[in-house]
Amino acid sequence: MVEDCPVCDQNFMPEPGFYYGAMLVSYILSSFFCLSFVYFCKLVLGYSTNKSFLLLILICSFAFIWVYRIARSIWINVHIPYSGKPNNKG
Repeated sequence: MVEDCPVCDQNFMPEPGFYYGAMLVSYILSSFFCLSFVYFCKLVLGYSTNKSFLLLILICSFAFIWVYRIARSIWINVHIPYSGKPNNKG
């Protein structure tokens, strides 16, 4: 992740440990996805439990980086307001 926003110069690392809360956001996103994915595979597609979890592990191993970045983006947007206007310093 970049240190500063190229448009508004917002610092994405405000303090050490700022993104600990993003782990909670990531956990919530991942758990909702995992539960719904296994539910869908078992009840709609009729897959076995082992096959459902194998597919889930494959998908989660590739989607981990995306979920990590989304959780950090959600966390910083909760704490730092976004005005939509670039900050013209100088």
